[in-house]
Amino acid sequence: MIITLDKIKNSQAYINYTRMWPYVKPYWFRGLMAMLICIPIGSLDAVIALSLKPYMDLVMVEKTVQSPWYIPFGIVAFTSIQGLLNYLATYLNTWVGGKITNDLKMTLYKKMLTFETGYFDRKKSGDIVYRFNNDADVACTGLLENLKTFMSRIFSSISLVCVLFYNSWQLALIAIVILGCAFAPLANIRKRIKSVMDKSVSAGSAVITAYNESFSGNKTIISYNLAGKQERKFKDILNNIFSLKIKMIQRTSWLSPMMHVIVSVGIGIAIGYGSHLILTHKITSGNFVSFITALIMLYTPIKNLGNNFNAVQFSFMAIERIFKILDLKPAIINKSDAILLDELHSEIEFKDVYFEYLKNKPVLKNINLKIRQGETVAFVGNSGGGKTTIVNLLPRFYDIKSGSITIDGVDIRDYTLESLRQNIAVVFQDNFLFSGTIKDNILLGNQNASDEQIEKAIKMAYLDEFISTLQDGLNTQIGERGILLSGGQKQRVAIARAFLKDAPIIILDEATSALDNKAEAIVQKAIDNLMIDKTVLVIAHRLSTIRNANKIAVINEGQLVELGSHDELMAIPNGQYKALYEMQFKKQETVNV
Repeated sequence: MIITLDKIKNSQAYINYTRMWPYVKPYWFRGLMAMLICIPIGSLDAVIALSLKPYMDLVMVEKTVQSPWYIPFGIVAFTSIQGLLNYLATYLNTWVGGKITNDLKMTLYKKMLTFETGYFDRKKSGDIVYRFNNDADVACTGLLENLKTFMSRIFSSISLVCVLFYNSWQLALIAIVILGCAFAPLANIRKRIKSVMDKSVSAGSAVITAYNESFSGNKTIISYNLAGKQERKFKDILNNIFSLKIKMIQRTSWLSPMMHVIVSVGIGIAIGYGSHLILTHKITSGNFVSFITALIMLYTPIKNLGNNFNAVQFSFMAIERIFKILDLKPAIINKSDAILLDELHSEIEFKDVYFEYLKNKPVLKNINLKIRQGETVAFVGNSGGGKTTIVNLLPRFYDIKSGSITIDGVDIRDYTLESLRQNIAVVFQDNFLFSGTIKDNILLGNQNASDEQIEKAIKMAYLDEFISTLQDGLNTQIGERGILLSGGQKQRVAIARAFLKDAPIIILDEATSALDNKAEAIVQKAIDNLMIDKTVLVIAHRLSTIRNANKIAVINEGQLVELGSHDELMAIPNGQYKALYEMQFKKQETVNV
């Protein structure tokens, strides 16, 4: 017995269910009340069956008394009480389920925010939504609702079984055997549905991904006439979901019909044997009618219990998936003895840095570079050479495979992530703006910024003239992802955000590459303001904008092939930077002509 208990306690299911306790604990009293209320809800089912015995014997058979007034009155009264209790149980269950679901979603959301960039690179948006949101709904709401059903039916069954034994122990034994046969198939249902359920989760997430992609890529779909292709792709997803639903039906829906057949056999046997007991005067007609009523009331919900059991299994599997996520360890975390990085620094150094996204496929090889405080270092080279990867390593969007990146001689992995990233402001090529107002997005750089600081940031980012033309000014809504702003306006909002952050290290990742000449000129002025007295790492697609950089690093196929000022690199015969610059200069001359 001890071994059996140990096996149970060490099972993954037991561990997951016990781990749910912290989420249940704050609401355990209401949850317990909801479960306890199910006891009288189920037990009151026996009242109707039990009341039929005296009614049948005294009124219908012997006709010795008139219909007792208390029987119909009692049935109505008990049924009314049962209905009220059922409402209370449903209310408490919904309240507790909603609270636990929200707490689980909050935990999952906080967990999601701890994952590194690489985690999201590997996932689809549908996977994230389904696993971090939908599973919490399935786990809590579905589980509690079905537990309520189970609880009420269990106590209904207990009370009705008592009525069965009260009327005839012989018939009751037959009913119990049939009941056991009806429940037997439930033992292996979990194994039957797990693989299909896992595939259904993936298919469900594919639907969400399709909607997200169609929303975000609507212009591409329209401009390339991709509606037909997207429709076919979505149809394939729906067909796959339909196929999985059919498989689930094939593996589970036979339960209720089979239970129905088994239960019908039980009722048939009870009627046949019950008739014999009446004829032999071992039970009265009242006993028989009361027994059959109790038996039908007992068997009727059991015939549909298979569907509830399936739903509970879905909830249990959702719980397992939730804790699999919560057990994941982010690849990039703080060391236990991590230190704070203050705002002052004298040197950043990349030393023998190797990095790879995929195993054994290095993207950066043997990168060695020193950047002194206040210097501007520009990274140039052919597309795909590794420029963006280098600057992404500094704020630890990714961690290097080998070598080191240090600030003032301390490996950046020894600093806390929060203090490291607080000292770095990033302006991307495609900056993400959140739904809300212009002011909301600028304040992300410093939530506690004063009105004077906001105004200065706006002026330095050359946003003041644009904002003055808006009816609502800073409080203008910009739509999801800033869809209501132009590319140049988005960039200037992002630059204003970086101004407010006032970090000593600035990363500019092709911040003007997607802009036209006029917008680029304005944004470049804003960037020039942002770079004052800062250490700057810049990736530039137009080499003319980085001629004044202190150092220009030429990256080719993951290696640092040239390093120096513009004049120094232009002096290298057959140098790669010189070739790139002259090629771009000739293109510009051709365009101007």
